[in-house]
Amino acid sequence: MNMMKMMKQAQDLQKNMKKKQKELAKTEVEFTAGGGMVTAKATCDMKLTSLKINPDAVDPEDVEMLEDLVMAAVDGALTTAQDTMSKEMGKLTSGMGLPAGMDMPF
Repeated sequence: MNMMKMMKQAQDLQKNMKKKQKELAKTEVEFTAGGGMVTAKATCDMKLTSLKINPDAVDPEDVEMLEDLVMAAVDGALTTAQDTMSKEMGKLTSGMGLPAGMDMPF
């Protein structure tokens, strides 16, 4: 492969990655914990956008359970956001013939 072609591919990839990152920053994912007691939403640029707590989950005698549910919902939403980002960015780099395990920075 000649160097000019590789440079063009790298420029195109960079442009496409920036476009995809902007798209994904608007993409919202959701994760629910405790059978619907707590729901967290996040964008794929790792920003928490919403947290809903079912009033039935609020038990003054067991605040620790609510804390655990909130942590699980937020962690799940952010993990889903990261997985979505990685999957979508991986689609852009799949045709580049990179060695196994070599990830592009994003």
